[in-house]
Amino acid sequence: MKASPFNTIGAVLMLLLLVEANVSEAVTCNPNELNPCAGAIGSSSPPSSQCCSKIKEQKPCLCQYVKNPTFKQFVASPSAQKVAKTCGVPIPKC
Repeated sequence: MKASPFNTIGAVLMLLLLVEANVSEAVTCNPNELNPCAGAIGSSSPPSSQCCSKIKEQKPCLCQYVKNPTFKQFVASPSAQKVAKTCGVPIPKC
């Protein structure tokens, strides 16, 4: 049975969509991306939507930040943990 050109084109399109989806999931770990959370971490004010968005975006990087002595004091602090939890992204135990 010969494959139709439409089946071949459909398979190629599906492959391209899968590759694009995997590329879009890649996150660049940059602790500066969490700067919108500084106000909420340093005070009792609730985190902004931008802060929560950035925490969710940087979630795959949080263990890396916790393991880094430079960032651990900020990321693993009780106030940072409270902000992250409020955003629905608890700081993982790494």
